[in-house]
Amino acid sequence: MKIAHIQPEDNYVLRIIADDNTQGLFDVKPYLNAEVFQPLKDLPEFRAVRNGKYFIEWDCGADLSADTIMAKWVVLE
Repeated sequence: MKIAHIQPEDNYVLRIIADDNTQGLFDVKPYLNAEVFQPLKDLPEFRAVRNGKYFIEWDCGADLSADTIMAKWVVLE
């Protein structure tokens, strides 16, 4: 999967659109207790997510691969 667009939503959820227009929601909350993800508990930091097309990343060094996202997202119909 190649990530076309990311929209941070409330409650630490990312709305993601893949390059094939599949849309889904990815919940980041389960990751927030890991040391590298803890800065994302600050909502402005969470909302500053960047799209690397095959991964997403934040300034704090946290990142998620498109494969991880695809394995755990909830696809929207």
